[in-house]
Amino acid sequence: YMKTPKLSIIILNFNTRDFLRQCLKSINYSCQIIVVDNNSSDGSVEMVKKEFPKIAVLARNVNDGYVKGNNAARKLANGKYILFLNSDTKLFPDTLKTMIDFMDSDKTIGISTCLTELPNGKLYYACHRGFPTPLNSLLYFLGLPSNYNGAFWPLDKIHEIDACSGTFLLIRKNLLNKIGWFDEDYFAYGEDLEMCYRVKELGYKVMFNPTVKLIHYWRASTSSADQKTQATWNKARYDAMKIFYDKHYYQKYSELFRLLVFLGIDLAKRLRKGKD
Repeated sequence: YMKTPKLSIIILNFNTRDFLRQCLKSINYSCQIIVVDNNSSDGSVEMVKKEFPKIAVLARNVNDGYVKGNNAARKLANGKYILFLNSDTKLFPDTLKTMIDFMDSDKTIGISTCLTELPNGKLYYACHRGFPTPLNSLLYFLGLPSNYNGAFWPLDKIHEIDACSGTFLLIRKNLLNKIGWFDEDYFAYGEDLEMCYRVKELGYKVMFNPTVKLIHYWRASTSSADQKTQATWNKARYDAMKIFYDKHYYQKYSELFRLLVFLGIDLAKRLRKGKD
């Protein structure tokens, strides 16, 4: 590869060998690709080394979550842009070129994402989110339309959003270094919201560009995990809401209000049992 590629793609993998193969085959853009493997036992690492010998593999001997896994690639990634991409995704031929051109076209865009669809053609809501403000969270917990899942924004137009998902998160490397990569207070979930929040605090935009898309075979990695691991990840999802609340809203509202929000989170955790 060139000394400094325009783009570095970081793909975290845990026991999703066949999805990973499909993902790597769908990348048709000249860039640096780094696969970080969180101690898979399904031959993922061997598959990459054999079938994609040019791709850098960082084989770790621990599965300590999404955040630390992705941050482990920090010393290897040297592109102008960094794309965090899930292993259970499939890109379309023009996705990467369009998104890089989009970032190049406007220096005020800090992070961008594209339309993310599930295999059934429905939207993967996390690609297009509002921050979990107390109001957004309350409406969401009550099952009402909420901008936590972007319910009030159009899906067919390029526009600014609060946050996207780490499924496809394209960011300027200089900004990433400035905010210190993913916040390791999070195990998984929430770290993408946190990254978007910090980028916005620095005065940059987070943009949604639905002119290109990818397919997300959601739940591939967590469904291949054993029950104990699944429980850890599910707990992390709700812990993340609390961590985010304490970082950004705790100062603004009363202690009683915080108690109510946390009760709502605990209730949602019990009722939803990871349905979304």
